[in-house]
Amino acid sequence: MDIKLGKNDKRYIEGSDDVFSIMQRVLLRENKIDKEKEHFWIIGMNEAGYILYIELIALGSVKAVNIEPMNVYRVAVMKNATRVIAIHNHPSGRLVPSKADLDITDRLIQVGRILNIALVDHLIISTEAYESFRSMGIMDDLEKSLTYVPTYQVVEQIRKEEKAIARDVVKTAKDLAKAAKNETKKERQQKEALVLALWQKEVSIEQIAIIMDTTSRLVENIVNKKKNEIS
Repeated sequence: MDIKLGKNDKRYIEGSDDVFSIMQRVLLRENKIDKEKEHFWIIGMNEAGYILYIELIALGSVKAVNIEPMNVYRVAVMKNATRVIAIHNHPSGRLVPSKADLDITDRLIQVGRILNIALVDHLIISTEAYESFRSMGIMDDLEKSLTYVPTYQVVEQIRKEEKAIARDVVKTAKDLAKAAKNETKKERQQKEALVLALWQKEVSIEQIAIIMDTTSRLVENIVNKKKNEIS
């Protein structure tokens, strides 16, 4: 869901105060029921910090909201954003990051590195205050984390987990085949469009498969289909 900026909102980000100023007004505009649910937004920017878009990625419950990295970066890829900021609210007003908050931030940093899209900061907000992961030093720690470093970058780890990976590939292929039966034509087109957008940004087949949570073979089929159409 695309969020429109107000007349008095800044069009560029200089720091976390600017982010909170904008997102506080967005949260206050929510109706009373939704205000008591967790929201997860992304602000996409160019290198100069100019805001290209603000997207509501997910709306959760009172205590949690589920996030998939693919959904976070989908619009960023399409709109050529090079920097993004994550924001979510805690309806309780308690601004301490949870383990889940740290975990999703770690994952987003790694996927962003593959795409050359920097996750600049992650803010937790309420209607009255905010906390910045960057200001707290959390971003610095997570940027050193190896928890979600893609396995293809850790050669020895790949060798040890080769059999497990092979089993996962088979399971993924079966799951994809089952899901494909229920997938609508529009959803397939959106997935193919995102695959091609990543490919055109010179992201490798293997990296696209990881980002899309799919198999390299499926990605390769989509790319080859496009190549044949061009030729």
